[in-house]
Amino acid sequence: MAVLNKIRQRSLILILVIALALFSFVIGDLFKNSDALTGGSQDVIATVNGKDINRMEFQQKVKNYQDRVGGRMTSTQSMNAIYNEELRKIVLETEFDKLGLSVEKDEMRDLLKNSFSSYPEFQDANGNFDVNRLNAYIANLKDLNGETAPLGNFLVNYDSWTNNEQTIATNAIQQTYYNLIKAGIVTTIAEAEAEYLGDAKTVDIRYVQIPYTSISDDQVEVSKSEIQAYIKKHKDTYEVDASREVVYVEFKEAPSAADEDKIKAELVALKSDRTEYNESSKNTETIPGFDSATDIEEFVNSNSDIKFNDAFLRADQLPAVAKDTLLNLNVGDYYGPYKDGEFYKLTKVLEAKQLPDSVKVRHILVPHVGGQRADASVTKTPEQAKATADSIFAKIKAGTKFMDLLELSSDKVSNEQDGEIEFDYRAGMAPEFKAYAFDNKVGDIDVVQTSFGYHIIEILEQKSFNKAIKVATLARKVEPSDETLQDVFNKMSKFEIAAKDGDFNALAEENGLTVKPITFNELDENIPGLGSQREVVRWAFSEDTKTGAFKNFPVSNFGFIVAKLVEKKDKGLMSVEDASITALPEIKKEKKAKLIREKLTGTTLADIASNQGQTVRTAAALTIKNTTLSGAGVEPKVVGAAFGLAEGTTSKPIDGDKGVYVVEVTKITEAAKLDNYNAMMNRLNSERRNGVQSKVYTALENAAEIEDNRAKTVY
Repeated sequence: MAVLNKIRQRSLILILVIALALFSFVIGDLFKNSDALTGGSQDVIATVNGKDINRMEFQQKVKNYQDRVGGRMTSTQSMNAIYNEELRKIVLETEFDKLGLSVEKDEMRDLLKNSFSSYPEFQDANGNFDVNRLNAYIANLKDLNGETAPLGNFLVNYDSWTNNEQTIATNAIQQTYYNLIKAGIVTTIAEAEAEYLGDAKTVDIRYVQIPYTSISDDQVEVSKSEIQAYIKKHKDTYEVDASREVVYVEFKEAPSAADEDKIKAELVALKSDRTEYNESSKNTETIPGFDSATDIEEFVNSNSDIKFNDAFLRADQLPAVAKDTLLNLNVGDYYGPYKDGEFYKLTKVLEAKQLPDSVKVRHILVPHVGGQRADASVTKTPEQAKATADSIFAKIKAGTKFMDLLELSSDKVSNEQDGEIEFDYRAGMAPEFKAYAFDNKVGDIDVVQTSFGYHIIEILEQKSFNKAIKVATLARKVEPSDETLQDVFNKMSKFEIAAKDGDFNALAEENGLTVKPITFNELDENIPGLGSQREVVRWAFSEDTKTGAFKNFPVSNFGFIVAKLVEKKDKGLMSVEDASITALPEIKKEKKAKLIREKLTGTTLADIASNQGQTVRTAAALTIKNTTLSGAGVEPKVVGAAFGLAEGTTSKPIDGDKGVYVVEVTKITEAAKLDNYNAMMNRLNSERRNGVQSKVYTALENAAEIEDNRAKTVY
């Protein structure tokens, strides 16, 4: 009681302490994410040239986009697509605003006329575009307050109309902008002549190559500081985005051998009759098995994961793993259980006969309303079409020639071939049409219904008869049992627990697991073989995930992975270790080139070749566009240097890609001058103008100020 009294006396202090604790918890979380205080980047996908891409509007556009593509793209792919659209829009609008490009009212009317002049809603009695009808339509949309009105085959409201107007206007401004740039692209006569000479002027040379391989790598030392200097000198090559290196092991929820044995045993058991107590009748009943079932289709459909196929199958229509065996079985024989892809199967041969591989038929088609490919001229109901087909069939049976009735067929394509169609059993014909043609005899004629309507079909010819069989197959999908799933989960959990105190790689080896490495950028999502695993990327880039941390992730239709974060790399220049792979060979080449130049002696190619233990080689008919040097490979610096020399002169040492070269020009064949270079100028103008759009936008995007918050917001 004394304690309670003390608590009551100090209740105000306790309340203050609790309040302060809660406040510190909340404010601490806010400071960890300062954007929560300012309403900053959490609501902004990106800021481009000072303009924000709002998160809510962005997500709505992504949703609309996903609805349009019908699930063919992942959420990340959809977000990237919309981000690129928004980025392009803002980058271009920034440039348009600087130039004062816009679409005025009169120009907008002309654009709308070009876009909608074919719509009856905007035409007068003579079929001409009427701007007053357009204005009235837009005014009506505005008065509908969001309700839709028909336009051609579409329903539009005022918002969708204004959005469409904006798109038309933007496209017009873009075209104007690009046309302005294209107008400024002109090829000079000098450029056209240089382009011509690039193919026509040739040079013959003699040269000596002292390959870099003549100096061993151990003679050239490269320090860490030299690699760092090389990286800074070639920033464009070695600048990288932030990345995370992750290793992971897989725990597949795959069926065990015991699971497969159980499925095979269940299939075998289905062959025999079994007894079962019936609660309703209070009697023990005998359930027929595969051996004695009288209704095979019902038996298969009740006991198989694949429905019964009541068709004769040829060799290439049977499972590849079983076709040879099945074709050699007698009627009533079984094969299996055998594994075919994801299924174990038990197959029984029901019938066998010889069937043709190809047929020729002729037919008359009577379509009906609602039939496949039925156009607006088709008015018959299914019942009327059936009556017409029966009437035609009766006339043919009574002696009227098939050919005399072809005009009643709507299949104009086959009518041009006397109604005849020739096809093999793999052709994509209507199933009922195909079945009649292959399962009956030459000379048979009947009315057959398909999704196209009613056909009167006559079989004219059947060729290439081969054995076909009708089979009944019980199939069970091979799936892991609950026990196997639990076992996989337990193994994954034990591995994760053991990894806390052990070596990840050694532990994986002990458990027979393969450690797989992968490097992510912040906006990546895919792991090869596992598909989109965005959660792994988010975890790897989270500020709370420290190097060496690991975590398990469920993978849909696969099982689990346990991932470990190995290394964090920030945006900027590549590390010396990573850059060494490409930088080290280049630095060594530079050092070797210097050593080679220092020891070169002699004034003629023959002297240099003799002193260096090399031979003098020749290369004929070099052009400035073809940088391949005969006997040495691609050497653009060497070929370029040769074109800068006068005939009979020898170059100074040239540092090439594969060695140091000394070149002597032995012959220059000048190109014949053309009377004019108009054709060349026109070709270059066309090529350059065609590439304007992508090149200009790339330049604008590179120059834009972009703050990309995608990874911190919706990704």
